[in-house]
Amino acid sequence: MGKGSNVQKANAARERNQKKLGKTDEERRAASDKAKKDSAAYMCKICRQTFMVNAKASLLYLHVTAKHDDKKDNPTECFDSLAGFDPADPDGKKAVCAKAPVKKKKAANKGGDDLLSLLDAGLKTKGKKKK
Repeated sequence: MGKGSNVQKANAARERNQKKLGKTDEERRAASDKAKKDSAAYMCKICRQTFMVNAKASLLYLHVTAKHDDKKDNPTECFDSLAGFDPADPDGKKAVCAKAPVKKKKAANKGGDDLLSLLDAGLKTKGKKKK
């Protein structure tokens, strides 16, 4: 079989040349603007240290306790996003567990296929045993 038509070869060569040229000026500017916004997503109001957009509240609180120990009672003086932050529950797992409703177990079906119902059915005998 052949290696493809001339149209396919021309398209492949065009794609290779586009890769060699790299990004356009607009793409470069847009990428650098996005990187600047993301890198300065959280900024400490006191020391102006920046944190990435994916920084968790526990990391921000750690900064407050390490760098600004006198502000640890009111961490919102450093970061607005720490409003309502609980240092005893840094990841918020206790609050989620408290809000989650308790699920009740469903009663086992009489004719269910699960192992427990099959064992119960085998243990219960109706009538007399044959000898």
